[in-house]
Amino acid sequence: MARRGSDISTALGLLIGVGGLLAGFTLDGGNILALIGIPALIIIVSGTVGALTISSSLRDVLRIPSLMMQSMQRVSGPSPQLAQQLLEFAEKARRDGILSLEDTVEDLEDDTLRKGLRLVVDGTESEILVEVLESDLAIMEQRKMEDANLFETAGGFSPTMGIIGTVMGLVLVLGRLGGDMNELGRSVATAFIATLYGIGLANLVWLPVGNKLKSQVRAFRLQKQLIIVGVRSIQQGESPALVKEKIEGFLEEQEKKELDANRTE
Repeated sequence: MARRGSDISTALGLLIGVGGLLAGFTLDGGNILALIGIPALIIIVSGTVGALTISSSLRDVLRIPSLMMQSMQRVSGPSPQLAQQLLEFAEKARRDGILSLEDTVEDLEDDTLRKGLRLVVDGTESEILVEVLESDLAIMEQRKMEDANLFETAGGFSPTMGIIGTVMGLVLVLGRLGGDMNELGRSVATAFIATLYGIGLANLVWLPVGNKLKSQVRAFRLQKQLIIVGVRSIQQGESPALVKEKIEGFLEEQEKKELDANRTE
């Protein structure tokens, strides 16, 4: 099955990106406290969230925290463990018949594998079997891609909101012309913080997380395609050796060696 666990690359990448920018700014003589602008942050975040709510739905926007956590989870694609399980089912079906799988179907964790083998046990034709499983996969994939697209959309709105925040800040600056020049300089710097936040959030949070979710979707699809190929081979009564040849194409070289090692134990 897909191996799950923590994926530190998201948090590590964010740490490296933000840390590098702050380190460079500090080495150039800047003061990190000068980059703190709560009003600018409020404008960027609220503006982006508002635009997302308009373009999608409030329900989708409320899922952003959970999707952020999901991007920090490690989800692998096809694994030697899944391939081994399919081969064991192929051997059992070849030795004892398709109906011998009936007792193990309901205990399976993966929904696609459980549904596919249930259809096999029920005597579903090969074409219909693949059509049903591919249809389910397409629907699940589309839903997951919509989650990734939500972050990409936010990445498009965020820089624009930064520009809007900067323009609003400059309006205040122009209204104070003729005053203290030191105060005026600080006001101009504060106005441009909004652009910094907008571009920074887009390129360090929204777009990278969207890409991470897309990579997880690709791994998800490969895993499900492996299951579909394996289940169809089992349904057609193919030999375990032929099933192994088919599903090995989904594995990386190291994973193929691990599968071979499991087979010889």
